[in-house]
Amino acid sequence: MKQVRVNERIRIPRVRLIDNTGNQVGVVSRDEALNLAKSKSLDLVEIAPHERPPVCKIMDYGKYLYQEKQKQKQKKQKAIKVKELKLGVKIQEHDYLTKLKFAREFLENGNRLKIRIFFRGREIVHLNMGKQILERIKDDVSDIAKVELSPKMEGRQMVMQFIPVRGVKNAKIKD
Repeated sequence: MKQVRVNERIRIPRVRLIDNTGNQVGVVSRDEALNLAKSKSLDLVEIAPHERPPVCKIMDYGKYLYQEKQKQKQKKQKAIKVKELKLGVKIQEHDYLTKLKFAREFLENGNRLKIRIFFRGREIVHLNMGKQILERIKDDVSDIAKVELSPKMEGRQMVMQFIPVRGVKNAKIKD
């Protein structure tokens, strides 16, 4: 986090002042701004040092630091994505293994996974084949994921969703 000048560390003789309610007071001397801040038992914080004159605000410096840390944490948070894989009912063994490799990779990276089995034409009468494929995937990823959404039909597609088990990503990094 960048270093911010506070109270007596502000050396510029004239500053543009914003009071603790957010209203602009105007351009005042540094000493006048410091006296105003001290009378309110707050700090004078330089928030825009590169402006001419620099912008200073009357606020609680501890609260300001806390809010800045919270903003930094918010930026660092990683958004969890839902990755999706589509498979047909008549998927061959090698294709299945390739899709399984991608599924495991997505889950190990901490993403959620949605598997869609699509039914074309008269394949819709073989729903049990779709369930078998989803059950096989469930068994193959059971060590790194758990089922979030059981198999269900959405139009002509059967959908199942997985969520990674906590600690999987960390275990991968340690190896």
